[in-house]
Amino acid sequence: MPVQLDTVMKGGTVILPDGEYSLDIGVKDGRITLLEADIDPLLAEKVMDCAGKVLMPGAVDIHVHFNEPGLGSWEGFATGSAALAAGGCTTYVDMPLNGVPPTVDVEAFEVKRSLAESDSRIDFALWGGLVPGNRGKLAGLYQAGVPGFKAFMSEPGGEGEDIFARADDMTLLAGMQEIARLGGMLALHAESDTITSLLSQEMRQAPGDPIRNYLASRPVAAEVEAVGRALAYARITGCRLHFVHISSREALELIRDAKARGMAVTSESCPHYLCLNEEDAVLLGAAAKCAPPIRSEEEQARLWEALQLGLIDVIASDHSPCPPEMKKTEHYFDIWGGISGAQSTMLLMLEEGYRKRGIALHRLAAVLSANPAVITGLDYCKGSIAVGKDADIAVIDMTKSYRLTAEELLYRHTQSPYLGRSFSCSISAVFCRGERVYTSETGVIPGAAGRYIPSRLSQEQVRGDVYV
Repeated sequence: MPVQLDTVMKGGTVILPDGEYSLDIGVKDGRITLLEADIDPLLAEKVMDCAGKVLMPGAVDIHVHFNEPGLGSWEGFATGSAALAAGGCTTYVDMPLNGVPPTVDVEAFEVKRSLAESDSRIDFALWGGLVPGNRGKLAGLYQAGVPGFKAFMSEPGGEGEDIFARADDMTLLAGMQEIARLGGMLALHAESDTITSLLSQEMRQAPGDPIRNYLASRPVAAEVEAVGRALAYARITGCRLHFVHISSREALELIRDAKARGMAVTSESCPHYLCLNEEDAVLLGAAAKCAPPIRSEEEQARLWEALQLGLIDVIASDHSPCPPEMKKTEHYFDIWGGISGAQSTMLLMLEEGYRKRGIALHRLAAVLSANPAVITGLDYCKGSIAVGKDADIAVIDMTKSYRLTAEELLYRHTQSPYLGRSFSCSISAVFCRGERVYTSETGVIPGAAGRYIPSRLSQEQVRGDVYV
């Protein structure tokens, strides 16, 4: 019998969009070509015994900051993508800010793409940016394959001359008109700059714990106001919206109501809002500072309920690293606001979502893999275990416990609010396009094999429902 497959993965529990199945996976030329109950091992050059393991689709993290070009000392494509690979992720979409220059035109896009192709361990796409004055640049970026454009409704911060500027209301309206014309999508950091800037001035000088003062300076009201305003602009322009790192149930309910009215809008939250609360933020200090900030224990519980009800479409890391000295300034308000967490997203969701709260594995696969791939137009090859898709697979050992130590972190700087956390499961191996990129025994396999994956968004995909 002639060999027809490169690899067959036998005996595992495979997570498909509608449930768990005992299936073998046959891989040829980097793609899944067979999904059957018992594939003949003689058909394959290599056979991998996956008995007792869970095979999940590789995560698609659509919100990471790898800071190249120019700020690779914060995090680069080599270290960032290696950390993602070790965490079960096989595709990421890098954000346009904190690079020098930021990705706000085709020239900057090509520089970033070249660097990522040289150093990335897993596959990638790139966001474009919407900033004041670059409306005429959006069409070129969209033609280059960006899934959409990131904009900030509050000041993002940053260093150097090429700061990624906040989009004022006129920039948002004009940008949404152009993005709607292109058939693209706007990804929004939704916090009211008016509210956060005024409260920050007040709370910075207030007595008491500076960490709690910082949390109070960016209230849920700032997020809710910005989400509501952006939705109003989207109704006027017809622009598709994706709200990043939503931290409150009230904002998610606004998005749910907009979907019910037929608007094309999706939501994203992050592990740190689900797995940390205000008391953790106070205990962890600088490692847990982010914007929007970590919320109360009550809000955390409401977010888990929202996830179970289907109000959250995507879980992404919002990995936003910085050099250690930027986490050690004299005043807490001056500390860099970003959490390093990309390596832990899948395990956090398996531990806190599946183990502790009983959320089905196929539902977690939806928010970690399938939905983000569909939303960004990468689902033609990414996001699920299906015949014809890339063989992007995370092999999970549900019986082997794991504790995160600094020595195991692959970021450029070993900072994480999850250091010391224990998990009752672990990632055994990760495959990107059928190539083994990580094993628990050897770590990340050397070599930059990541490819640029252009988005294929179309008007037919512009819909506001929960996709999977």
